[in-house]
Amino acid sequence: MDRQTITAVSREVYHNFPEVKGSLPEVRPQGEARNLLIFHGKSTTEDGRTINRTVRVVVDVNGKILKTSTSR
Repeated sequence: MDRQTITAVSREVYHNFPEVKGSLPEVRPQGEARNLLIFHGKSTTEDGRTINRTVRVVVDVNGKILKTSTSR
């Protein structure tokens, strides 16, 4: 996966999930036509607790986001 595609996908993920903004994704191949990008970040709750956030994004070779999942 090229850097330009990763940057474009990251920009969209940062827009939808600001708590992972600035984290570089871990890229894992998912067969020949797909890649999995994993973003990690932290957010703070109203009572001051920290929550780890992981966002997983499946992307095709053209940079189209096929699936997004998140955990807290």
